[in-house]
Amino acid sequence: MTACPFCRPDRPALLTSKFAFALYDKFPVNKGHALIIPNRHVVDYFDLNEMEKAACWKLVDQVKTHLQKEFEPDGFNIGINCGATAGQTVWHVHIHLIPRYAGDMEDPRGGVRGVIPERRRY
Repeated sequence: MTACPFCRPDRPALLTSKFAFALYDKFPVNKGHALIIPNRHVVDYFDLNEMEKAACWKLVDQVKTHLQKEFEPDGFNIGINCGATAGQTVWHVHIHLIPRYAGDMEDPRGGVRGVIPERRRY
């Protein structure tokens, strides 16, 4: 088994709190793509306790403020992959906060619904 990249991150945290921390994504989708990660090693978001969930969402807001100042994006996508079927590949909960920029894709309508591309539009 390989070591968890979030239990021993190889780069400094962007922001931290008692129960969570944030890093820039090592393989960013867009400039400023960040991850919010609970300190405790937990695989599935739904297994976090209430304090950890609250800490993660508070950090999402703080990271959003930081990214807004640093990169001036036009919008954001927020996502969590829970399980292999949902695309999870790192087995430690993490919330993606992805800055979006006007023109970064031809037609962004549907946003996170694009996880199944043919069902993105309704």
